Amino acid sequence: MADQARVATDPGGTVTTRPPLDLRRRPRIGEAIIQFILFACGLTSIFVTLGIVYVLGKESLLFFRDPTVSLVDFFTTTIWQPSIGKFGILPLVNATLMTSLIAMLVAIPLGLGAAIYLAEYASERARGILKPILELLAGVPTVVYGYFALTFVTPILRSVFGQDTVEIYNDLSAGIVVGILIIPIVATLSEDALSAVPTALRQAAFGLGATKFETAVHVVVPSALSGIVAAGIIAMSRAVGETMVVALAAGASPNFTFNPFKPAETMTGHIARISGGDLSYGTIDYTSIFAIGLILFVITMVLNILSRWVVQRFREVYE
Repeated sequence: MADQARVATDPGGTVTTRPPLDLRRRPRIGEAIIQFILFACGLTSIFVTLGIVYVLGKESLLFFRDPTVSLVDFFTTTIWQPSIGKFGILPLVNATLMTSLIAMLVAIPLGLGAAIYLAEYASERARGILKPILELLAGVPTVVYGYFALTFVTPILRSVFGQDTVEIYNDLSAGIVVGILIIPIVATLSEDALSAVPTALRQAAFGLGATKFETAVHVVVPSALSGIVAAGIIAMSRAVGETMVVALAAGASPNFTFNPFKPAETMTGHIARISGGDLSYGTIDYTSIFAIGLILFVITMVLNILSRWVVQRFREVYE
């Protein structure tokens, strides 16, 4: 037993009694404090999320209870003009999704290409230099990206496709720049997924005579596909929630159009524009902001749940 004294005999025959072993768990104050801080951080994030949901739900309920708002018209009509009582959210959702899809068409090829180079081709020194530079794109203020789209990308598009075709405010310019903005997300998460693939798979491919490019494309990328897809979905949710770029470059006209050369207002852009005005609490314009925010929250939540499902469903486990 731990509380019993120990009796030991040395080589000379002398019997000595030693104090009992204390096998009880000793308190570690430092670890307990760290554990409490981490628990508090997690609990705080949960309460913040619940608070956001509560505020969105409460204010959105005021919007949908208004007699001038029809829930069916809200989800099916294509005119959003609160000043005349038209609340069809489809133009805002369409512009948001179209801008995000354009962004993904830009970010996925460039981000995945950068990830493959960093994981398979770059030396340790090159990776140590290039990866921080790539991640600097995420640190640039989004308002800078917005003016970059308006003053640099849009003039190029107008010179290529014609000034009569591309308007000053358009979805294509905003989508391209949002794609540049989310490249670090795709590249970093994809590079982590590629680096997690065991080296034994690469060595086996080399042993069968595959080139480095064939190994990267036909062995490494399929093995890391769940992580790459999850990176794309997370980047998509980031693109959906982008505000300043679309507010400055896409325009302030809630038009229902599939033409990327035309101006169209996204959900985040509309919230930024309306909330900057002189709105009275409880008015229909004020509560409509929270209804749009609730739809945006649901879209982002669905994308995040989808990314987790993809990782759990298609994740490769290596022993």
